[in-house]
Amino acid sequence: MRLSTKGRYAVMAMVDLALNGGERPVVLADIAERQQISLSYLEQLFAKLRRVGLVQSVRGPGGGYLLGFPARETRIADVILAVDEPIRATRCRPGTAEGCLTNRSRCLTHDLWEELGKQIHLYLDSVSLADVCERRVLGTSHLFQGEESPAIVAAE
Repeated sequence: MRLSTKGRYAVMAMVDLALNGGERPVVLADIAERQQISLSYLEQLFAKLRRVGLVQSVRGPGGGYLLGFPARETRIADVILAVDEPIRATRCRPGTAEGCLTNRSRCLTHDLWEELGKQIHLYLDSVSLADVCERRVLGTSHLFQGEESPAIVAAE
């Protein structure tokens, strides 16, 4: 199971907007350059984000985009869902009794994968843009950047 580039890029752009916006609008070209995302792709994503109110556009000189809600109130799950990215771990279509097998039954592991998808959604719904901006979701990725984990140091 993978999260597509739509969802990942939308989250990256929204975090960039939260970090660099504040009171002044941010130009999409600046986000595109900083995050190395195609400007035309970002324009498509931001059109979807604007439709659901997660961002506001400001026209004219000095225009750009602002967050639609404070970063602490904007959930990562909402950003992903706004760009049409349901988080699914099953091959089956959600909301139907039909399964993914040729006889339309569900595979033996269907409930396992469906529950995993729900857990992923619950987790992403518990994380805000502010959490990401303030590095409150730091896992073990810092270990690969040369930093030592406090748990590892304490265990030595």
